[in-house]
Amino acid sequence: MKQEVLNDFAKIFGVSENEPRVFFSPGRVNLIGEHIDYNGGLVMPCALNIGTYGAICKRDDDLVKLYSSNFDSHVEFSLDNLTPNQKHGWGNYPKGVISLLIQAGHKLSGFDMFIWGNLPNGAGLSSSASLNTLVALALNSIFELDINPVERAKLCQNAERFNDVNCGIMDPFACTMGKKDHAILLNCDTLGYEHIPLNLGNYRIVIADTNYKRGLADSKYNERRAECEQALADLKKVCSINEICELTPEDFEQHKGAIQEEVTCKRAAHAVYENYRTKEAARVLAKGELESLWTLMVDSHLSLRDIYEVVGDALDALFVPSFDYGIKNAGSMLGTRMTGAGFGGCTVSIVHSGHVDSFTKYVGDEYFAKTGTEASFYIAEVADGAVEI
Repeated sequence: MKQEVLNDFAKIFGVSENEPRVFFSPGRVNLIGEHIDYNGGLVMPCALNIGTYGAICKRDDDLVKLYSSNFDSHVEFSLDNLTPNQKHGWGNYPKGVISLLIQAGHKLSGFDMFIWGNLPNGAGLSSSASLNTLVALALNSIFELDINPVERAKLCQNAERFNDVNCGIMDPFACTMGKKDHAILLNCDTLGYEHIPLNLGNYRIVIADTNYKRGLADSKYNERRAECEQALADLKKVCSINEICELTPEDFEQHKGAIQEEVTCKRAAHAVYENYRTKEAARVLAKGELESLWTLMVDSHLSLRDIYEVVGDALDALFVPSFDYGIKNAGSMLGTRMTGAGFGGCTVSIVHSGHVDSFTKYVGDEYFAKTGTEASFYIAEVADGAVEI
């Protein structure tokens, strides 16, 4: 792959006096811990072996010349003109990283960069975070900026905001800090994290995309946050807490009567029990008890569907045949659930390599029969974070 990227760089930018350097940044998927990061809870993403590759070489002027083979698109700008430009499309993401580096006082020159990825855009695998973390690592390396990985992840989060995307820290953190055969147990508020063993052996991560636009996700996201804030305000009257997820399930059952509205009580219940499931997933993975993931992941989906109410028909039409396949074929799966904001988007399943083909066919056929829409499937393994290759 490195040689292919170098060859493509030469075709676009010509042969350089200096050998271009090649970098890779993964996509990510969240295995469990959904809609609780803003309630003081934990998430558990992992980096994937599909992502974004880049070859980069310094220039002697202040021009930045980018080329994406995925879009067959050139983007060019100078370092003294780093405002967002609608015509530059995908190129505004690297531009955001560059702008923030310069604002922080780092000295850059222009550069040429060839970019290619095998990560689908808009499939919930964090293609924009993968691109940003790729650019951040590449610039950190070739200009010897000495920015530590956690700070690079925070910079990439802010680079998304440069493009008016209100991105959380999980995506760039997972793309930067991923570790092969490990998940990351992350507190998105404190950035406290732990790498949890996730050696899947003969199992593969299968992401299934509904191919439905998530039109309701933003409005429902804001609505759910407001409901959780109301539940927290009620709980604070009887509990000394700052976040809902500080409560154990036992604490919550003891004090949930203080929550005045039934619907806000349901939202808080999801947050508390989802946080418990995430901690429990970390515990069983650390002990190598992979089979225990099934109940935790399925219960996560059911809670998101029935208690938090963010799943929607399309996502559930992917989950139901995935669940059925696992029940009918013993040993074929370790877990399945929705992942991401909901109302469209993706499911994540952990499927034995010997069952991947029959799993995707069965789920795809059942989903099409129910919705009339073709699902897309992506097969991945757990990988390291952004790295030079």
